Amino acid sequence: MPQLLQYLITGLTVGATYALAGLGFSIVYNASHVINFAQGEFIMLGGMIAAALASAGAPLVVAVPAAIVATAFIGYGVARLAIQPARDADVTTLIIITIGVSMVLRGGVEATLGKGAHTLPPFSGERPIQIAGAALLPQSVWVVAATLAVVAALAWFFERTRIGKGMLATATNRLAAELVGVDVRRVVSLSFVLSAAIGAIGGALIAPIANTSYDAGIMLGLKGFVAATLGGLGSGVGAVAGGIALGLMESLTAGYVSSAYKDAAAFVVVLLILVVRPRGMFGAATATRV
Repeated sequence: MPQLLQYLITGLTVGATYALAGLGFSIVYNASHVINFAQGEFIMLGGMIAAALASAGAPLVVAVPAAIVATAFIGYGVARLAIQPARDADVTTLIIITIGVSMVLRGGVEATLGKGAHTLPPFSGERPIQIAGAALLPQSVWVVAATLAVVAALAWFFERTRIGKGMLATATNRLAAELVGVDVRRVVSLSFVLSAAIGAIGGALIAPIANTSYDAGIMLGLKGFVAATLGGLGSGVGAVAGGIALGLMESLTAGYVSSAYKDAAAFVVVLLILVVRPRGMFGAATATRV
């Protein structure tokens, strides 16, 4: 029982990070129908910038928020300099542009901060909390609590604010949103800012547990995309559920089978689920007119 609980705690921690990455994918997809493959680099930037500031002597209370704000500005720059000029291009071209952006961001970090691994101190100590024989790191509590806070903040933003409702309208019907006065270009820019900030939060949260580096975003971004697809691309609830499910599958596979197969086993299960339900667990059902 303690062993199972330990695997569940680990899976929940990792899954919460995947959930944040999946939320970033969903927000951009809803606003622009573009799959932003630079999302992994936003996660990497959050961890790397925070670690660099902390190593320079900045306290965590300054380093982490500064990393999130800096990454959000980078997200805005990506939207204005890379996405908006090509807004009339087809979706495939826009996806290729995001891949190019991810390579530029990765190369920029490699050139400025180096190839080595960077560490960030835990937010509130390293002494584990014992729960029924399992060890819970304080940083894991931060990861899960921050994920819940982000989900609650996004729910409030989309339901209670004018711009949030405009983003929902754009996701539902872009043309209709434009006709009633929604600034769709502003919505797209804001979606990249939000996805970058959310990614940076995830990167800063996981950095004290797993060292970060210039190429850390590759796998995290891929897992976030899988989480978003598993839950239903474009569904916020689905992204969270998909991330948690993916994290738990990985942890249980690593614990009971082998850590060498955790990635492969998780992807196999995801593929099987998508064969049964192609639009994901929470994806909208399609209707056929006859």
